[in-house]
Amino acid sequence: MDKEIILNKIADEFDSYELFFLKEKAKKFESRDKDLYGVEMNEEEGVALRGIKEGKLIFSYTFEKGQKAADVLLDNARLLTQFVEADEGAILPGLYANYPSVSLFDEAGLVTDDDEKTSRLIDMESLILDFDKRIVTTRNCELQEAEIEMEIINSNGLNVKGRKTLFSAFALCVAREHDEVSWYDWAWAHSLADIDMKALGAGVAQKTISFLGSEQLSTGIYDGILAPQASCEILSVLSGSFLAESLYKNKTKLKDKVGQKCFSGAITLIDSGLAGMGASPFDGEGVPSRENIVVKEGAFKTFLYDTYYGKKFNSTSTGNAARSGLKELPMCGRRGFYLDQGSKDVYSQMTDGVIIEELMGTHTANPITGDFSLGAVGHFLKGEKKVPFKGVIFSGNIFDLLNNVYGVGNDLKFYGTCGSPSLFLKGMKISGQ
Repeated sequence: MDKEIILNKIADEFDSYELFFLKEKAKKFESRDKDLYGVEMNEEEGVALRGIKEGKLIFSYTFEKGQKAADVLLDNARLLTQFVEADEGAILPGLYANYPSVSLFDEAGLVTDDDEKTSRLIDMESLILDFDKRIVTTRNCELQEAEIEMEIINSNGLNVKGRKTLFSAFALCVAREHDEVSWYDWAWAHSLADIDMKALGAGVAQKTISFLGSEQLSTGIYDGILAPQASCEILSVLSGSFLAESLYKNKTKLKDKVGQKCFSGAITLIDSGLAGMGASPFDGEGVPSRENIVVKEGAFKTFLYDTYYGKKFNSTSTGNAARSGLKELPMCGRRGFYLDQGSKDVYSQMTDGVIIEELMGTHTANPITGDFSLGAVGHFLKGEKKVPFKGVIFSGNIFDLLNNVYGVGNDLKFYGTCGSPSLFLKGMKISGQ
């Protein structure tokens, strides 16, 4: 894509401007019945414009190139101008001297022979199918890879480039005995070598078998553990409470509580632009990524800002302009939001209680109040006996829940942009039979 043509065309059209160039190459391998089922490839390249004129911020994007790209961006911008109101908060970040150094690109993984990648995928599926005779099929056994190149240029002199790779493995397993159960899990890394596909396959198979013979769980108040997958679902709802946008719109219970103890002393929450699948040396508008401790040993420390809301609150950006792709504006959002892990195995601390492995319906939780009522799947421990359960409702309030955390595990795992270890909690409300 000819950047100079686009820059020259738009430079005089706006009081200030930003161009975001994105190039993505993706490949997906899928196995079925211990054989390669299909390979898909996709490639996209485009540019997005944020232009500010007389206080009006206009957004446009295109997958065209060169002169045609510049024409499309400007035509769309002119069309939208009449519908946009001026906003004094509409500004772009300035020039930054230093960016963190982080290794996110795996050239060796990209050039690894496709036959070897296919072999690893089929080996994973075969391990699952051969694990136990009660396993009847697999689904969604996939290996995906993505190569991403980004560049942000603005009229304030900012010019940053970055590239990264993402490798992801997925597997779903179905087992049948007196009932039929399934389990799905996935793993990702920036380096292909860091994905243990055999461990993923073994874990999926073992967990699936463990759910056979589910029993009813009685309604009651339980102590127990939230496994990382379930904890990450809770954190995905909670994360919005820390955004300056939520503060500005009065949609967070944390308003006026900076410095106060709002969670259990076992809780330390961090949002890092260098962690999770969204990791990058810079955020969605070119501000250097950094680690922001939002909760330290239960005490609420700070909200998270992009440039826009930083100006609204007379603060600086914390590197929290999140951009989900070419077609979306950068928005105030989480980057790599995670609960810092502890030093002990919380499972060894519990002999009686529930282990919630998966939550369903987290999109129905109230992100402002924290109230939730979710389907849950897991196991009930009583001494040496471990019995699976399903069809129960786990309800409560996220803020109350995280005030009842008494142990934080040492098994931190990221699912996308959220990460958590296992959490030992007291007073979990379960509605069963």
